[in-house]
Amino acid sequence: MHTKRNTALIVYESMFGATRRIAEAIAEGLSTSADCTVVEVGHAQSVIGHDVDLLVIGAPTHAFGLSTPETRREAETVGKVISRELGVREWLAGLIVLTPIIRTAAFDTRVKQRWVPGSAAHRIERAAKHKGLTPGAEPMSFRVEGKTGPLLAGELDRAREWGEVLGLELTAVAAARTP
Repeated sequence: MHTKRNTALIVYESMFGATRRIAEAIAEGLSTSADCTVVEVGHAQSVIGHDVDLLVIGAPTHAFGLSTPETRREAETVGKVISRELGVREWLAGLIVLTPIIRTAAFDTRVKQRWVPGSAAHRIERAAKHKGLTPGAEPMSFRVEGKTGPLLAGELDRAREWGEVLGLELTAVAAARTP
């Protein structure tokens, strides 16, 4: 008997590349358990249906949460920005979910200082819940050295490990649903 392999869609917003690198590392870890697609938010589909078992969404923390068109323009004064036109905030607002059983996981990148408040991952989780999506993991943060990076040592390994855990949990949930 052939069983369907789980599918994961990883949608990320990135300013200077750190969040993209984390998304790719999560996909590496997840790929042992699921077929993964990693896509920058400006190219992400706006309708999510039965073909996605796990939706992982990530963004950099800007202005205590998710970026806005203004904070993305401000980031462009520092360097070349990857996600210029559309951010996760706007993408989630327009997202159409065809099935509420899709599991989600949220992550963000943040500067290493512990006193900086706010979290894009928590905002993503809250917006996903409003869309009827089911959280499949606690939001995860990955640290960068400064506004433009680089990632702190070990963060890509943490992202791969988190991806592996997400994949194992997804496999367990799928197995529990199969009679």
